[in-house]
Amino acid sequence: MRTMRSVPGWLAGLAAATLACGAAAGTVQVTVQDTAGKPLADAVVFLESREARAQAKPVAGAEIAQRAKRFEPAVTVVTVGSSVTFPNQDTVRHQVYSFSPVKTFELKLYIGTPASPVVFDKPGIAVLGCNIHDQMAAWVVIVETPHFGRSAAGGQVSLANVPAGSYRLRVWHPGLAVGAPAADQAFTVNPNDQATVFKLAGVTP
Repeated sequence: MRTMRSVPGWLAGLAAATLACGAAAGTVQVTVQDTAGKPLADAVVFLESREARAQAKPVAGAEIAQRAKRFEPAVTVVTVGSSVTFPNQDTVRHQVYSFSPVKTFELKLYIGTPASPVVFDKPGIAVLGCNIHDQMAAWVVIVETPHFGRSAAGGQVSLANVPAGSYRLRVWHPGLAVGAPAADQAFTVNPNDQATVFKLAGVTP
């Protein structure tokens, strides 16, 4: 008679937890609007929790180019510890800098791509500028979660593979007052796909 081997308890528990997590993950679609109902593009949306913080890892390949005396994209979202390169694709030199507390740096006058990327190692919002062209501005939002995105023209952001649970839903937009933190509210993610509308106050055109 064949004897069945028992599966170690920890291994069975791990397998069950893995299956449960996979089954409980869904997509959260957030539509960001101002208080008048106008959709907001370039809004940063992210879901925070203790579990999400533990899963966050640096993103690869983040880049903010300078083109036609503008930063592209104007708003970038990365996780803590991510490196960002700043290629200058113009024929004039730029001097990129940030005086923000979360990341202070300066890339001296250059054309092309600096040899070393900039590492954003603290959560928060870094405002970028150019010492030569005052009209140039951009923002880097550094988050501690893998569940983040930036809204398209219609204000929509889709966050895929979000495990069910309790989160803080946080939303930030460059039209908020300088230094204003992201707005946030409690948010419960269900096992199934879901959609919500977030009305963001204090945004100027």
